[in-house]
Amino acid sequence: MGRQKGQTGTGSAAGREAASAGTVRIQKYLSDAGLCSRRAGEKMVEDGRVTINGKRITRPGTPVDPVRDVVAVDGTEIRPQKKRYLAIYKPMGYVCTRADEMGRSILADLIPPEWASVYPVGRLDRESEGLIFMTNDGDFCLRVTHPRYGVLKKYRVTVRGKVENRDLRPALEGIRLGREVLRAASARVLAHDFSGSLIEMDLLEGRNREIRRIMKFLGHKVENLRRIQIGPIKLGSLKPGKWRVLQDSEVAQFFPGTRKS
Repeated sequence: MGRQKGQTGTGSAAGREAASAGTVRIQKYLSDAGLCSRRAGEKMVEDGRVTINGKRITRPGTPVDPVRDVVAVDGTEIRPQKKRYLAIYKPMGYVCTRADEMGRSILADLIPPEWASVYPVGRLDRESEGLIFMTNDGDFCLRVTHPRYGVLKKYRVTVRGKVENRDLRPALEGIRLGREVLRAASARVLAHDFSGSLIEMDLLEGRNREIRRIMKFLGHKVENLRRIQIGPIKLGSLKPGKWRVLQDSEVAQFFPGTRKS
């Protein structure tokens, strides 16, 4: 038996004001359905691929009632799914995308096919390894990746050459490269000799290849880069290519002061 169609706004000011406590923004609905991240959902809406009760919308933020309204993307009805949260040890050689036109190995290759709705939370470049999350919960993805939530990501970095703690000061103060400023939240040398050094570095933002660019600026080539922790969650005993489901208590740690259902 199909769901009853209700009335919804189309992104106008009046429509947004009419949104009740039972509605959510369309990009959140698409994210909750495991279709994409919120940002990608906004792009789908702007591209005119989304309809609510048969009416095409083009403004992100349009309210939708998950119970009464019928949402479709490219003509296919989309419904929210059970939330999933996975911790994966990404091996080197894998890319953090849901599909790859070049035929390279992707994270989805490591998980059961029935969980195809989950997507990577943030990214690790192809040459890097370590902890990464996958989910179909846009709220969780935002909490983990947006700098305003202050979720630190901890890395172990092996580089060529001897590095002293004083050599890392520019990374802590901020390195300007073009329009970007690359900055580590913390950085310290764990071990070193004249052939190489092991560095522990924390980041708040996941800019593209940030640690590699920082170390290149400092004159050192990265030989191995491994993420060992995201917020309170550690890589622990996970082996390359293996995964585990995050416990409810672990997910809740990313929503302090709120009740995550």
